[in-house]
Amino acid sequence: MVASYPQAHAKRLAIDSIDRSPDDWLAARNHLPSAGGGCPWRALAFRLPPGEREMANSLYVTGVEPHSGKVLAALGIMALVERTGQRVGFFRPIARAFHVPGEDREVVDRDVFLMHEVFNLPHPMTEMIGVSSEEAEELAASGKQGVIAETILDAFKRLEEKVDFVVVEGTDFLSATSSVEADLNIQIARDLGSPVALVVDGSSNDVEAIHSRTVIGVDSFRDRGCEVEAVLVNKVDRNPLELIAGRLVQRLRGKGIPVVATIPREPALAMPRMDEVLAHLGGRVLYGRKNLHNKVGRIIVASGSVETMIPLLADNVLLVTHIDRHDAIFMAMLSLLSHEMPNIAGMVLSGEQELSPPVAELLAKLPGPRIPIIRSPKLTYETTLALTQVKASLIPTNKREIEVARQLFESHVDTEQLRKAIDLSTPRAVTPKMFKYGLIKKARSDKQRIVMPEGDEPRILRAADALLRLRAVDLTLLGDPKVIRTTAGQLGIDIAQAEIINPADTALSEEFAALYQDTRKHKGMTLERAREAILDPPLFGTLLVQTGRAHGMVAGARTSTAATIRPAFQVIKTKPGCSLVSSVFFMCLEDRVLVYGDCAVNPDPTAQELAEIAVTSAHTAAAFGIEPIVAMLSYSTGDSGSGADVDKVKAAVRIAKEMAPDLLLEGPLQYDAAVDPSVAKTKLPDSKVAGRATVFIFPDLNTGNNTYKAVQRSAHAIAIGPVLQGLNKPVNDLSRGCLVEDVVNTIAITAVQAQHER
Repeated sequence: MVASYPQAHAKRLAIDSIDRSPDDWLAARNHLPSAGGGCPWRALAFRLPPGEREMANSLYVTGVEPHSGKVLAALGIMALVERTGQRVGFFRPIARAFHVPGEDREVVDRDVFLMHEVFNLPHPMTEMIGVSSEEAEELAASGKQGVIAETILDAFKRLEEKVDFVVVEGTDFLSATSSVEADLNIQIARDLGSPVALVVDGSSNDVEAIHSRTVIGVDSFRDRGCEVEAVLVNKVDRNPLELIAGRLVQRLRGKGIPVVATIPREPALAMPRMDEVLAHLGGRVLYGRKNLHNKVGRIIVASGSVETMIPLLADNVLLVTHIDRHDAIFMAMLSLLSHEMPNIAGMVLSGEQELSPPVAELLAKLPGPRIPIIRSPKLTYETTLALTQVKASLIPTNKREIEVARQLFESHVDTEQLRKAIDLSTPRAVTPKMFKYGLIKKARSDKQRIVMPEGDEPRILRAADALLRLRAVDLTLLGDPKVIRTTAGQLGIDIAQAEIINPADTALSEEFAALYQDTRKHKGMTLERAREAILDPPLFGTLLVQTGRAHGMVAGARTSTAATIRPAFQVIKTKPGCSLVSSVFFMCLEDRVLVYGDCAVNPDPTAQELAEIAVTSAHTAAAFGIEPIVAMLSYSTGDSGSGADVDKVKAAVRIAKEMAPDLLLEGPLQYDAAVDPSVAKTKLPDSKVAGRATVFIFPDLNTGNNTYKAVQRSAHAIAIGPVLQGLNKPVNDLSRGCLVEDVVNTIAITAVQAQHER
């Protein structure tokens, strides 16, 4: 029997969870209405009254037409769920096999592959799909649509049991008629009991047409009983963005849609890679296989003379020419040897004959950057026509594009409102994903200028590109502008919004030399020596910070820690009331973020210094959204031990409580008693800190450094730091083995520190 309550409060149950015989549920199923349009998709359902509605555990993300860009929305929603600390899953009801570019393998689905790798999902990809497109077509041709529905529902329920929330991505609208797929998505969403996030292609810039398609799409889902929680209009040109947003909000908020957002078109996401060009043409690589990640922004057919082609060269241009146009080939290769010329994406050579051996040999010996040169099996006209049909896609190796997509979502969608709309819980602890997201959000709220002395270092440039796109900070890069821009072009990144200063060629030289000479005159510094000294990028960057032209500095990707922090000690110096500079690491464990101090600077602090480190570390934790509960660590807990080391910690605890009487702080504590509630109950049952600590203060550098590295390795934790504290203005050091993500995190941390210093 099917109980009837308002459609908006429907919740689907798995067939095997209902206490009925097979004959009972088959009889009930056969009395359910079909999907309309003759599609007999059916599933057993019952309705919950409004007061008993359970929290949503899935969201169905679908477009209303092809190429709406729904994968961008799915990425953003996956990240949103992950930040809440919930176990997130990804599901595609109908999957389409995908050949991984540059690899000799096929996966079940492109977007399943993307989410599986980006979010490190534990489930096999085969468990993240309902049916393959081939299976669905065969079953539909045999009149077995009901089998498709049951297979999808069964696979979804199996995945649902293993996670807290499932993001479901609808079909690709690649069948003959979009109306059939629209009906299909509506019925699948109903069968799965999933509220809907609707993604609309806004690239036409026709405001009325976009409005019309959006309203029709919303009405189609709602008229068939689906809850529409969000409408995202994607790929809108930035000029009419506000106009479209205003009209949509006005029309759709009245229809009870909680979240309405417009997301601008991002050219970087529309540009296919050279490996996608290769796959689409069915060609082969002659040269430059390592650079198949190059992006194609424009296609030029080299049919005229070299003189007419040179002015057409630009960044990301793909040059198409006949294989016997040796002049055009060498013109393109020569352009790469000049810092003044654009960085083209690659070349496609068409025609039936092979490249002549002398030309091939010469190309192989050319120095400098090697662009991909692809041999097309088609004629020039056919090749050019095929190239216009290449579509860009997101795959796990496209880390920059993935980050761009996530940034677009975060910047233009009210994620807090969306979280409420789909009933996502708010986690009690600060998870690593929440912490990193919070860093960027805080940095963006009050932009600071951060100077990067190693301006031509590829990791620095990639991080700069990411942060500028996030609009999280303003950046100053130090170095030769030509070298920096050339390197950025070769990496395919955009740093146009960054300020570039060459310490060897700037109007600031005399001012900075005089300032440094005055600062160090007690050490015998002369103006002549100061002029030479300020050519050192870390020192020049420190002077930018000291004079207020930048708010913080991050360095160390290829220089020593001493080279980074020595100028800060000399020029910026410590805060009033601070006797020392110390450091903390943010330890990102699987389910929480802890603060460790001091693991990098002070070898053997006194009791007074240890107390200062504890209080300063607590302030740092609070500044980054972590409730400071401070454990002063030792080899004994409470009064169980004695000795000089324990006595130092006890004295530090007394001093720290005098310095910050409201701070929740205890010690001495052993690490297990500080972090493990079960151990804490045995050793210190009445403690307010034991078992709950978030800030861990180690008695010396030897203990702290070894512990953070042990936890980093054994718990697979991410250690962000060291973050220096106690300076008048923030300066932070990178490890020479740092990753781009480390650079991004450290710059964001420095920006947040700078906010608190102003």
